[in-house]
Amino acid sequence: MLDFAIFAVTFVIILVGAVLYLYPSSRRASGIPGLNPTDEKDGNLQDIVNRGSLHEFLVSLHQEFGSVASFWFGGRPVVSLGSVHHLRQHINPNHTTDSFETMLKSLLSYQSGMGGGANETVIRKKVYESAINSTLKNNFPLVLKLVEELVGKWKSFPETQHTPLCAHLLGLSMKTVTQLALGERFKDDADVISFRKNHDAIWSEIGKGYLDGSLEKSSSRKGHYEKALSEMESVLLSVAKERKAQRKQTMFVDALLQSSLTERQIMEDCMVFTLAGCVITANLCIWALHFLSTSEEVQDKLYKELEEVLGSDPVTLDKIPQLRYCQQVLNETVRTAKLTPVAARLQEVEGKVDQHVIPKETLVIYALGVVLQDSDTWITPYRFDPDRFEEDSAKKSFCLLGFSGNQTCPELRFAYTVATVLLSTLVRQLKLHKLKGQVMEVRSELVSTPKDETWITVSRRS
Repeated sequence: MLDFAIFAVTFVIILVGAVLYLYPSSRRASGIPGLNPTDEKDGNLQDIVNRGSLHEFLVSLHQEFGSVASFWFGGRPVVSLGSVHHLRQHINPNHTTDSFETMLKSLLSYQSGMGGGANETVIRKKVYESAINSTLKNNFPLVLKLVEELVGKWKSFPETQHTPLCAHLLGLSMKTVTQLALGERFKDDADVISFRKNHDAIWSEIGKGYLDGSLEKSSSRKGHYEKALSEMESVLLSVAKERKAQRKQTMFVDALLQSSLTERQIMEDCMVFTLAGCVITANLCIWALHFLSTSEEVQDKLYKELEEVLGSDPVTLDKIPQLRYCQQVLNETVRTAKLTPVAARLQEVEGKVDQHVIPKETLVIYALGVVLQDSDTWITPYRFDPDRFEEDSAKKSFCLLGFSGNQTCPELRFAYTVATVLLSTLVRQLKLHKLKGQVMEVRSELVSTPKDETWITVSRRS
C-alpha cells in the first residue's frame, strides 16, 4: 500500500499528537507560503475548528496559498499538498507501513507490528491482508445471501415508500463484516445489535474530540468510550477462544489463528477490521446508491453491462474483474464523495517538492479531498461521471492516490467487493429514484458521510 494509503486519512490528528510527543523541540519554519499561527500554543487549531473540519480548512488554505501550503498545529509547522503533481513528487511507493492501521492502533493503544521491528510489522500486515482475501474467497456465497435478503426486502416495498439508505446499508455492512470476521455467532440479530452499540460508541469518538481535546475534558464521554472498548475487546477475545477450540478455518479470525500472532494481537486485528471494514463498506454503498439514484443514464449503462456479463446468474468472485463499468461507478463514487478526504505521513528525511524544501520530521498532509475535485486533474470535477475512468490519465491519478490497483488497502478492497455484489444484484431487479427536494450535505470527518439520513424510492424493472 502507498505510504499514505487512503485510510491513513482519518487519523491525521493522532499522527500530529505523536509528532508533538516524539519531537517537541522541532520548530523549523518551512518557508512555504501559508498561514501564520493565530495562537502561540495552538497554532491554527481554532481556524480548523471554525471551518468545521480539517477538509474544509484545507480547501480554504489551498484556495488562498496554492497547491503547496503550510499552517501550524500547536507549535509545529505542517505542509499540505493539494495537487496530483505535487503528490507525485512526494510519495514513496516502496514505503511498507500502513498509516491507517498504525494510527488506528495507536489510538486504541495497540501495537502495529509483532514487537520485533519493521520486518515483523510487514509480516503482520501480510497476515492481515491474506486473512481478508481468504475470508472473501471462502465466504462469497454468504455475502451474496445477505445482499439478496436486503434486495428482497426492498422489492416488497411499494413504489411510494421512502427507503433509508444509511440505516439499511449500515445494517448490511455490520452483518456482513461481523459474520465474515467472527463467524456464525453473529447470525443472531441480538448479538449484532449489541456489537453495533459498542462499535458505534468507539467509532464516534475516533471521529471527534481530537481537534479540541473534548474527549479528555469530558469524564463521562471518556468513561463511555472506555467501557465500550473494553466490552468489545472481551467479545473479540471470547470469539477467538471459541473458534480456536472448534478448529474452524473459514472466517477472518480463523485465518489469524493459523498464524503466529498472539491472542492479544488477533483480538487487535479483529478490532481494526470490524471497526474500519464496517464504516468504509457502509459509506461506499450509501454514496454509490445515492449517486446512481440521480442518474438514470448511469443505471441503464450499468444494467446493460451486468446483463452482458452475468445474464440471469448471480455474480461470482471470478466475474467481478469483468465488470469494468461497475468498477468505474465505484471509483467515481469514491472521488465524488471524497470518501476519505485527508491523508498524512511524517517526513522521515529532508525532502523537496518543486522549489520547496520539507525538513525532516515535518508532518505532511495529503489534501485528498482537494485533489479529488481539482479542475486541473478532473474535467467537471463536481459532476458524477463514471465515464471519466475510461481515460488512462484518470486511472493513473486515482491509482497514484492509493484508491485502486495493487496499492489499495485491504479494507477498501473488501468494501469494493461487497458494493459490487450489492450493485449487481440490485440494479438488475430495481430502479433507484432520488427524492425531489432532498438536499445532500456532507460530513467530512474520518470518512465522508451524509449529515442526515438519505432517502430514495425504488421500482421494479419491467
